[in-house]
Amino acid sequence: MISNRRRVITALGSTMLAPLVAAPAWAQTRSRADRAFEALGRRWLDRSLRLSPINATTTGDHRFDHLLDDVSASGRAASLRFARETLDALEAIDASQLSRANQVDALILGNSLRAQIWQTETWRNWAWNPLGYQSLAGGALYGLMAREFAPLPQRLESATARMERLPTLLAQARSELQPARVPAPHAAMYAAQNPGLKSIVTDMIEPHKGVLNARKRARLEGAIVTFNAAVDEHQAWIVSTLVPAAQAEFRAGAEVFDTQLRFTLQSDLTRAEIRRRADAAVISVREEMYRVSKLALADRAEAPATPDAPSPEQQQAAIRAALDLAAADRPARDRVVQIATEGVEEARRFVVERNLITVPEGPVRVIDMPEFQRGVAVAYCDSPGPLEQHLDTFYAVSPIPDDWTEEQATSFLREYNIRQLLDVSVHEAMPGHYTQIWHSNRYPSTLRAVLGSGSFVEGWAVYAEELMVEEGFRRDDPLFCLSQLKMQLRSIANAIIDQAIHVDGMSQEEMMHFLTHTAFQEEREAAGKWRRAQLSVTQLSTYFVGFQEHLETRVAARAAWGGQFNLKRYHDGVLAFGSPPCRFARQLLLDEPIQ
Repeated sequence: MISNRRRVITALGSTMLAPLVAAPAWAQTRSRADRAFEALGRRWLDRSLRLSPINATTTGDHRFDHLLDDVSASGRAASLRFARETLDALEAIDASQLSRANQVDALILGNSLRAQIWQTETWRNWAWNPLGYQSLAGGALYGLMAREFAPLPQRLESATARMERLPTLLAQARSELQPARVPAPHAAMYAAQNPGLKSIVTDMIEPHKGVLNARKRARLEGAIVTFNAAVDEHQAWIVSTLVPAAQAEFRAGAEVFDTQLRFTLQSDLTRAEIRRRADAAVISVREEMYRVSKLALADRAEAPATPDAPSPEQQQAAIRAALDLAAADRPARDRVVQIATEGVEEARRFVVERNLITVPEGPVRVIDMPEFQRGVAVAYCDSPGPLEQHLDTFYAVSPIPDDWTEEQATSFLREYNIRQLLDVSVHEAMPGHYTQIWHSNRYPSTLRAVLGSGSFVEGWAVYAEELMVEEGFRRDDPLFCLSQLKMQLRSIANAIIDQAIHVDGMSQEEMMHFLTHTAFQEEREAAGKWRRAQLSVTQLSTYFVGFQEHLETRVAARAAWGGQFNLKRYHDGVLAFGSPPCRFARQLLLDEPIQ
C-alpha cells in the first residue's frame, strides 16, 4: 500500500512558489472557463498548503517547514470555510467549456471538497479518529528528516521550531477528541503508536545535532526536552483518559460506508455490485490456484489427491498443501528487508528485459518502517512529493516486533515467505507503486498529483503483480504463481471484509475463518487485517475495484488500438495522466467523453 501520510486531510496541496503568484503565459490562450479554473486551482493549492504546513512539506513546498497545522476548532472552521468558498467558485465555472484535462481536474477537486465538507460536518472524524492527529504529529518531523531536500542544519532548525510547537498540536488533539466517541481499536492503536514519536527524535535528529553551532544546538536540545515531555504527557492522557472511555462503535454502518465509498472510488460501482464481483472472483481465483497447485504437487508422494473435478475438500487440501511448500521457504526474522531489496532488483531486471514500461532512473530504498507508523500495514511505498521528484522513494517494511513469540514470528514469515516477499516487492516497487507514482509525478498538474486516486494507485499495484506472471516472471516456479494468486485473493477478500465488517456485522471469528480458510492467510496476517479493517473505512476496497478497472481499461485499449496495441505503449499511456480515478484515465487515453 502507499503511505497514508500524504492523505491526512482532504484539503492539501502544493505548487511552486512562482505559479502561485501569476498564471503562466500559455494560460492566456485558454478559454475563459479554463483561465478561471486554473486560477482557482492555484488559489486552492496555495491556501491549502498554508492551512496544512505538514502536508506542504511532504508535497515539496518548504515555505512553512517551521510551522504546524492548526487542528483546533478555529483552524478546522477556517479550512471548512475555505472549502465551501472554493466549491462555490468551482460550481460557478461552466465545466463544458473546460479542456478535457481541466474537466478531469475539476471533477477531482469537486469530489475532494465535498468529501472534506462531509467528513468535517457529518462524519466528524476529527472528534473520534485520533490516528489523523498521530499522522500529523509524526509526519511533522519525519517529513523534515527522511529526505535531503535541504542542508541538514536547515532541516534541523525547522525540526527545532516544530518540536517547540508540537505540544500545542497535541494539546489541541486532546481538546478536540471526544473520548466517548472514539472506538476502542482506534484508541488502542493510538496508545501503541504515540510513543514512537520520540523515536524519530532519537533516530533521526539527535545523532546530527553536532552540525549546529552552540546556540542553535542548545535551542534544539531544549526543544527535544519540551517535545519528549509533551509526548509523555499525551501518552498519560491516552492511557488514563482516552482508552478507558473509548467504547464507541467502530463499524461505520451502511449510510456512512456508502457515502465514503463514493468519495473514495469516484466510481459507479455500488457496494452490492462490488460484493457480487468479489464473490465471483473468489471462486475463479481459487479454481486457478487449484490448477497451479496440481503442478506444484506433481510427483510428490505425500501430496493429497488432485482430481480434475475436485470436491471442495479436495480443492482446499491441495491448495493448502502447495502453499505449505511455499511457506516452508521463509527468511530469518532479521532478513526481511534484505530479501525485499533483492526482490526489487530481480523484478526490475525482468521489467527492463521485457520492455514492459518506462522505468524510473533511480533506485527505491527499502527501509524499516518508522516506529510511529507501525501496526496497520506490513509494507508501503513512500514516494517524494510531486515537487521533489529527484528525492528518494522509500519502500518501508515493518520489522517483526521484538516482543513477538517464535510462534507468532513463524506465522508471519510463513505468510511473508521468500516468494510472497518477492510479490510484495513487485506490488510496492517494480513495476508497482514506485514505478506508477514516478510516472504520476511527471504529469504537470500538481493539483491532480496531490489528489491522486487510491483505487487507481492500489489497483495498479495489484495489476502489476498479475502482469508479471502473465509475462512469464518466474515462469518455471509454480509456487511463485500460486503466491501471486494468493495475493490476488487477498485483494478480493479485502473488498469483501471491508463492507462485511462495517455494514453486515461480520464478527472477528467469522472474518478469521474466512481469511484463514477461504483466503488461505496465516493467523498473524488475518489478525492484523482485523485490526486494519477496524481502523479504516473503504480503503480496503480500493485494491480489488482498481484492479478490475485497470483490467477493463486494458481490454478497451486493445480493442481500440488493434494491431497498434503493445504493453509498453499502453502502460506508459495510461500512467501519463497522473493518478486520476481509473474512469478518467481511460477516458483521456481513449478520447472518450469525460463523465
